[in-house]
Amino acid sequence: MRLIHSADWQIGKPFLRFGEKAEGLRTARLDAIEALGRLAIEEGAPHVLVAGDIFDSDAPAIVTLRQPLERMRNFPNVTWNLLPGNHDCHRPGGVWERLAALGLPSNVRPLLSPEPLALDARTWLLPAPLGSRAESRDLTAAMEQAATPEGAVRIGLAHGSVTNFKAEGDASNPVDPDRAAKAGLAYLGLGDWHRTQAINARTWYAGSPEPDRHDSQTVGQALVVSIGSEGADPVVTPRTVGTFRWASDAIVVSDAQQLADHEARLRREAEPLSRLVLRFALSGTVSLTLRDQTREWSERLAASVCHLDCDLGGLQLRPDPAELDAIDFDGVLHQAAERLAARVKDLSLSEAERRVAEEALVHLYVEAHAAREAAA
Repeated sequence: MRLIHSADWQIGKPFLRFGEKAEGLRTARLDAIEALGRLAIEEGAPHVLVAGDIFDSDAPAIVTLRQPLERMRNFPNVTWNLLPGNHDCHRPGGVWERLAALGLPSNVRPLLSPEPLALDARTWLLPAPLGSRAESRDLTAAMEQAATPEGAVRIGLAHGSVTNFKAEGDASNPVDPDRAAKAGLAYLGLGDWHRTQAINARTWYAGSPEPDRHDSQTVGQALVVSIGSEGADPVVTPRTVGTFRWASDAIVVSDAQQLADHEARLRREAEPLSRLVLRFALSGTVSLTLRDQTREWSERLAASVCHLDCDLGGLQLRPDPAELDAIDFDGVLHQAAERLAARVKDLSLSEAERRVAEEALVHLYVEAHAAREAAA
């Protein structure tokens, strides 16, 4: 048996902080469904198992309900097995009853009951659908008592947080990390944690097919799971299905060439940059010239990528002597600058006092430089 394990599609996620870029991020989540369908056909996998959170909300708009159904309908030779998660739990009047009322494509199968379900003559699926956003009990425990034919290959599907990853999941729904062994499962497919992760040889988180945060995974993935001879561990292969890359980095700025080299590396490794969602934190002590070069660099990068969060708060401005000499002072400002410069050099003062004077002097020069730029 070969199957595709996915999870956490979260169709309809608003991405409000991304403004006009939000629509592209939402559309990519639908495109990922088609990538999963193509992957299933390429790998000869008749089933896609989706371990919860198909929708971002349990009350999506009608068009949001229909959109993934139409994408799945386009792959009639693939059966899509959909498990309710914490974002789209199976509750009265909720998303799953609304889907049923719309009429599901024949190849889309909601897993609304924990009853074992035959995938083929020898393979049985044991789902653990969530009936509420948070469960205090481990719903996968029922898999240990689930009746399947003698010699059947048993596959579990659940949405929750295993003990040692609980803090990283979206909900408190507990899953025993040893459940596969205890319930005689050939494979336990999990959702909730948005990063592809093996818990053990038979228990995996698929991750999200499209990332939605910088602290999850860089690119969306799904798992190709091959289950062979009885007693052997499955062969699990992560495959890229996402459109956008999410990356975070930090740079201690020293010179303009360093920024240029970093941009060149991004262009080599993350092309096209238009599909990169990037977060940067810049720090270091910079001159006025380097500060301006850094600002220009970040503006150019922002125009190249899909979205850029660039934190410049860690930059400490320190004009070099030539820049300071180029700024003309007169009158009161000149006198203030001379007094501050004298305090910076006064060894009778404490280091903290000289540091305050130095910071005040730099601030004075920076303000004078800004005023000169504004008047130019």
